[in-house]
Amino acid sequence: MYLVDTNVLIDLANADPQWFDWSARALGEAMRIAPVAINPIIYAELSISYASVEILDQALDQLHVRRLILPYAAGFLAGRAFLNYRRAGGVRTSPLPDFYIGAHAAIDGMVVITRDPRRIRTHFPSVSTVSPDVWNPA
Repeated sequence: MYLVDTNVLIDLANADPQWFDWSARALGEAMRIAPVAINPIIYAELSISYASVEILDQALDQLHVRRLILPYAAGFLAGRAFLNYRRAGGVRTSPLPDFYIGAHAAIDGMVVITRDPRRIRTHFPSVSTVSPDVWNPA
């Protein structure tokens, strides 16, 4: 299963001139291989691009994107990764969505489709990513 990062879905929602094509191809290819999903963190971030919950839900339904719960074990792992981030000099004062997304993928064994894999790769090295630096279809 694939967990789709918010940036990929926002590229599609906003028809981003730079990233729309890559995001559409990456999502389409993933959907041919396995189910694609989001969690409540991604849903919350994505909501800013939509006028209502109904419109957002309709867009996700049209893409056949599953909605998963965020396991408590992922919350714990996100907290531990955030603690390591702070101990390494990170300045943010609350866990970032990337920590929750990476932890969820790690706990449930998912691949993350993202344009910005840096935090996931740094804090969750066991999580595979699909990103422009490793997958760039013609």
